[in-house]
Amino acid sequence: MFDPKWIRDNPAAFDAGRARRGLPALAAAVIDLDTKRRSLQTAWQEMQAKRNDLSKQVGQIKSKGGDADALMTEVADLKERMAVAEADEQKVAAELEALLAQQPNLPVAEVPDGVDETANRIEREVGQRRNFAFSPKQHFELGEALGLMDFAAAAKISGARFVVLKGALARLERALGQFMLDLHATEHGYTEVNPPFLVKDTSLYGTGNLPKFAEDLFKTEQGHYLIPTSEVPLTNLVADEIVDETKLPFRYTALTACFRSEAGAAGRDTRGMIRQHQFWKVEMVSIAHPDQSDAEHQRMTKCAENVLSKLGLPYRVMTLSTGDMGFSSQKTFDIEVWLPGQGMYREISSCSNCGEFQARRMKARCRKPGEKGTRFVHTLNGSGVAVGRALIAVLENYQQEDGSIVVPEVLRPYMNGLEVIRAHA
Repeated sequence: MFDPKWIRDNPAAFDAGRARRGLPALAAAVIDLDTKRRSLQTAWQEMQAKRNDLSKQVGQIKSKGGDADALMTEVADLKERMAVAEADEQKVAAELEALLAQQPNLPVAEVPDGVDETANRIEREVGQRRNFAFSPKQHFELGEALGLMDFAAAAKISGARFVVLKGALARLERALGQFMLDLHATEHGYTEVNPPFLVKDTSLYGTGNLPKFAEDLFKTEQGHYLIPTSEVPLTNLVADEIVDETKLPFRYTALTACFRSEAGAAGRDTRGMIRQHQFWKVEMVSIAHPDQSDAEHQRMTKCAENVLSKLGLPYRVMTLSTGDMGFSSQKTFDIEVWLPGQGMYREISSCSNCGEFQARRMKARCRKPGEKGTRFVHTLNGSGVAVGRALIAVLENYQQEDGSIVVPEVLRPYMNGLEVIRAHA
């Protein structure tokens, strides 16, 4: 969300930022609506002042026994005109808010320009890709051969883009989530949170999921939405709050199920677990001081990288281009894990600095003790990491020629000491 005053003062910068995202100029339309709104507001205030003055005159005349009928008629007329002006102002204000609510955040200067992922910039590659003495298989081939990954049963129960995990694979997914949550809570300084999986539309509006991405969400008949990520409830912990800026940053982490309709993913990743309607993810959210969000962004990304390093998975870090970054982000680092079965890197974490974009929508502010003025906080979010994709990465990177899976050492305490997953497990 944007401040209309900032757009009035910086129309060229606003349109230049939109152009970098491949979007048309909009400043003139915003300024026109805002001018109408302010004009109607001024007219209402002027009528209110005049009405108050006339009402005083009516009182004075009546106190002296005079005839105030003409003034009372004028007061009544002003009341009707004020109601019309107020309704018009509210209508224009709603149009302005609806227009701005559909607009994405502006990229910061260092984000590479480009129309899609082909313009993303590689920041670093970490870890050594394993040299296989055999042709590595994809995760769904391995899981089905083990008899522990059942897409047919899931389709019978729920339809496409679901999976049933059994036995050691079910435990491995649980182990991954618990390992990540423990790591962030004990080593990285995040506060563990167990948030609701159902949220109100206002919460999704605050993070930028609504109104633009309604088709990607699952909505209940009672009006609640299933969370697409725990970024939504975690970020909204500071909605409508004024926090002490000396206590920032607030760092939260959660392991939750996530639910996405994948409306725009028809025909993409239809095999396996890459893109599902329901999946587990460990999320990191930071509520940061406006002057410290860049450093917090780097720190959050390192926390996500540490997960992959401890799992022994090769990965690379990308800065997303203006055409590939998310709606609410002003800068995003994607972490892509190497999948030998696919022979390519795939996203496993996305760490974004949203600046004050979400905070404006949520009315989340901070204030220095003893001062009256407030500032919007900066919000950041990152996968720490996607549990299902981590499972995929472990299966493909730790597979053996006989189809068994070596359990990464860091996960073995969560697996009751199990070292290798075999078909009979």
